[in-house]
Amino acid sequence: MGRRRQVPRLDDPHAEAFLEMLAAARGAAKATLTAYGSDLAHAAAFLGRRGTTLAAATTADLRRYMASLGAAGASPATASRRRAAMRQFYRFLVEDDRRPDDPAAMIDAPAAGRRLPKTLSETDMSALLTTARADGDSPAALRLAAMVELLYAAGLRVSELAALPFGAIDRSGDFLRVRGKGGKERLAPLNAAARRALQAYLAARSTFLPEGATSRFVFPSNGRTGHVSTARVAQLLKALAARAGLDPRRLSPHVLRHAFATHLIDHGADLRAVQQMLGHADIATTQIYTHVAGERLKRLVETHHPLAAKPRVSRTK
Repeated sequence: MGRRRQVPRLDDPHAEAFLEMLAAARGAAKATLTAYGSDLAHAAAFLGRRGTTLAAATTADLRRYMASLGAAGASPATASRRRAAMRQFYRFLVEDDRRPDDPAAMIDAPAAGRRLPKTLSETDMSALLTTARADGDSPAALRLAAMVELLYAAGLRVSELAALPFGAIDRSGDFLRVRGKGGKERLAPLNAAARRALQAYLAARSTFLPEGATSRFVFPSNGRTGHVSTARVAQLLKALAARAGLDPRRLSPHVLRHAFATHLIDHGADLRAVQQMLGHADIATTQIYTHVAGERLKRLVETHHPLAAKPRVSRTK
């Protein structure tokens, strides 16, 4: 009885039977049943306005429904979820002998699209760095400045920064030897500002350790892992963003990694070189940053080009 009470009520006996099957035979959670019910109700409303029902819909009806989602601005993820709900529903109807064919079998998946990474403009990045450098010379301020400089100068993942071993710093101080995903090692060159910030912090690093203690991590902590946590790095960055006059919601350690890659490509860096510095196994992953740069250039042209579309001025003879 408890399972039956989970099933959303729909004005379609076939849809309700489908949800009952999910609850009884597959043990679907209440949230899953609610999501399926909502998706099927949405499709049923569209089909009803066109004089048909879920159970009687044809492939052409379902294609028109999927097209309507795109026209209404639904995200690819939403469209994919609703398509998946229909696929399962009609498969159930066929298996339960409620209809002889599956009209959803030939419905193509919506284009997944490509989500562009969040990044910072060079102006905003400059404001963040300037604020970090102006925070003073307390150990905490020097540590934060070193973190920001390394994230942006070397394109580190926050996990790589937090657990950076002391031995990763090259003897010359010009490089970091970073062990990334899959245990792959890469060289991350440091610019002059990052080298200065790191050296200033290392002079004060002992204050983050109990007296007489040692640590193999560049950013030690008294916590279980022995190094600063990724959550703490993110927290410090958001506080810094607020002081720099930036929206803290836009700031995360990964945004600085995105800024590192985007700004390099904006200034003509070779894509293969950026791939190596980021530690990407596949260059297709790095190519997303060319799309970020492309979108920015497109907006620039649309805004400032003399032939960009502008309101037409009517002329009278």
